[in-house]
Amino acid sequence: MILEENLDVRTITMGISLLDCADASVKKTCDKIYAKITRLAKDLVKTGDDIGREFGIPVVNKRVSITPAAIVGSACCKKPSDFVKIAKTLDRAAKKLGINFIGGYSAIVSKGMTPADELLIRSIPEAMAATERVCSSVNVGSTKTGIDMDAVRLMGEIVKETAAKTKSSIGCAKLVVLCNAPDDNPFMAGAFHGVSEADAVINVGVSGPGVVNHVLRHTCRGVGFETLCETIKKTAFKITRVGQLVAQEASKRLGVPFGIIDLSLAPTPAIGDSVADILREIGLDHPGAPGTTAALALLNDQVKKGGVMASSYVGGLSGAFIPVSEDQGMIDAVNAGALTIEKLEAMTCVCSVGLDMIAVPGSTSASTISGIIADEAAIGMVNQKTTAVRIIPVAGKKVGDSVEFGGLLGHAPVMSVSKFSCERMIARKGRIPAPIHSFKN
Repeated sequence: MILEENLDVRTITMGISLLDCADASVKKTCDKIYAKITRLAKDLVKTGDDIGREFGIPVVNKRVSITPAAIVGSACCKKPSDFVKIAKTLDRAAKKLGINFIGGYSAIVSKGMTPADELLIRSIPEAMAATERVCSSVNVGSTKTGIDMDAVRLMGEIVKETAAKTKSSIGCAKLVVLCNAPDDNPFMAGAFHGVSEADAVINVGVSGPGVVNHVLRHTCRGVGFETLCETIKKTAFKITRVGQLVAQEASKRLGVPFGIIDLSLAPTPAIGDSVADILREIGLDHPGAPGTTAALALLNDQVKKGGVMASSYVGGLSGAFIPVSEDQGMIDAVNAGALTIEKLEAMTCVCSVGLDMIAVPGSTSASTISGIIADEAAIGMVNQKTTAVRIIPVAGKKVGDSVEFGGLLGHAPVMSVSKFSCERMIARKGRIPAPIHSFKN
């Protein structure tokens, strides 16, 4: 599995509460943030590397997530540039620790924005341009509260501004807009440490789409759905047990409580490490063909069923990711004309997250981006699941061009968006109410 099928522990993420770092002074807040993160996570990278060597299991990323920065900075930040100072502090701490990303430059605005929330959101473009390792997220809706359309409208503008301020619009790859964001997600860019969490926890994300694809290719061609589902479920169990082992070992060595295992199938640009290849093995010519949503629903459900038997603490997102730029099979499907944004949106009804790492023309309007965000948030709100949008309007690029992001972010073809406008809808103020089935008290 490890040598030939790309099985790995994708990330060990230490969640750290920064509630006790809040101060009336921006400088003192930043000093406290830097001190706490570097103190608690000082051995995170070494521990991950040691476990990887001793157990022979690749631990690809070591990361930190923090309390949403809009909360931490609410007492001291009076203008967007104050929040940028916090972002730079987080970046400095990440570089000191040697981690690849730190998440939690975030605001939770599913029902409305505080002044601090809005200041942080307006600071995002500058913060993404001024840092390398900081990831940002904004939760604009939930099943219990509905969708804050004022925040949705603002985020369309922020995504556009972030794209313009960063090289190859890379800042947008570190920015995600969510609905029903979980407090314990270890995967970037949406990771933050929720206020309901302990002072510090260890969350682990495992990944093994190559393993699932290999097993299906060698044992399940021509079999019925019962055997297909059982095979995926058993394979997911094995993958999750690897994550459970690493999580418990990291927790013990770092002296930090174990939080959750996120058992998502997260692809990489590497050949053979693709969720799209699993969908092909199930029987599709390309993702996007008729039957794609059903195949993805089957895959996601069996991954969850196998995973929850392997660990008592499954959380985060858990399922199958479908990021276009990070999955060579998805890229191939777009280039073949099989996969469109509209079909991806249908697939997000049953997958782990949503429209992820989608490159669109730089000329795409802010209102169109807001409309795409609103559609995804509606899917999440009504279906009581997490959905997200990580969309990248690439400056100077048009449909058919390609953009290179590098590393795990891969490369992406620029996809077309609807030419029809939703500007009059997005201009309306207020929020979309919670659905009727949200009332469960």
